[in-house]
Amino acid sequence: MKKIMNRAEDYTDEMLRGIYEVHRGRVKCAADDLRCYCTAEKVEGKVAIVTGGGNGHLPLFLGYVGKGMLDGCGVGDVFQSPSGKQIYYIAKEVEAGAGVLFLYGNYTGDIMVFDDASERLEMDDIETMSIVGADDVNSSDDVNVRRGVAGIFFMYKAAGARAMSMGNLQEVYDAAQKAKENTRTVGFALTPCIIPEKGKPNFELQENEMAMGMGIHGEPGVWNGPIMTSSEIAKESCDTILKDMEVKEGEEVAILINGLGSTPLDEQYILANDVICYLNSRGIRVYRSWVGEFATSMEMAGASITVCKVDEELKAWFEMPVDTPFYKQN
Repeated sequence: MKKIMNRAEDYTDEMLRGIYEVHRGRVKCAADDLRCYCTAEKVEGKVAIVTGGGNGHLPLFLGYVGKGMLDGCGVGDVFQSPSGKQIYYIAKEVEAGAGVLFLYGNYTGDIMVFDDASERLEMDDIETMSIVGADDVNSSDDVNVRRGVAGIFFMYKAAGARAMSMGNLQEVYDAAQKAKENTRTVGFALTPCIIPEKGKPNFELQENEMAMGMGIHGEPGVWNGPIMTSSEIAKESCDTILKDMEVKEGEEVAILINGLGSTPLDEQYILANDVICYLNSRGIRVYRSWVGEFATSMEMAGASITVCKVDEELKAWFEMPVDTPFYKQN
């Protein structure tokens, strides 16, 4: 295992100390707990949006805490959930008089801790609502159990924009729900990654082998086989998405090409071009594209393709300015 670190057991806390030092004045921790990551720019009267999940996915989850997006994030160890008490402390810190929306990935451990935090906040007469990202098409035919992956970015964008325009809790929830209903993702892995606390790869792939549908924690995909060309990957991924979510000829979509940790930008742009060309060949217009690392899996090589069907309302939300330590949009 080759990693820039000190002790494996200190990996997450030392990362957080670095973030707090570098971005001093923009973010802070609640309850003197490094894992309770909060914006330092609280907006009174605004719905607070809190997310959370395991470390190892930067800039997901904490990277989207800041102006125009989220207000707080619970940080667990690598690929592990934070605690319900930590989510509670974060919500208490960032709540600004309009309630709290919990917005996070659809994983059993995370659901349990956010439900626990909701119960604690209810006793304090703080209103909460919860919604999960569940955009990973290949993880299940049942939309209720699908994993939340990079497509949660569009939910963050929609909910964050609606909150900044001072929508109420139900309206902010509805914005996240609208993005969720129109977003699908397909991902693939070329290599595994190494969890610092374990010190070994979390799965195995042979030379010249890829895994289609692999999860961001190493969950099994739908097939392992020879590496396909970028255009072949784009076609299979888009066909999978369009089979699951109807996009009619002439309709518009946003796309997100997400590198999983060690995929060069060169390759991400090759894939983006192939995705756009294939969608155009189907008569689907791409209104805007995002390319880069939005939801990683440590140093895993591979990428994911997210398609979000848009209308004028979603487009307006996606164009709203954002300013976080990890992501900025004017």
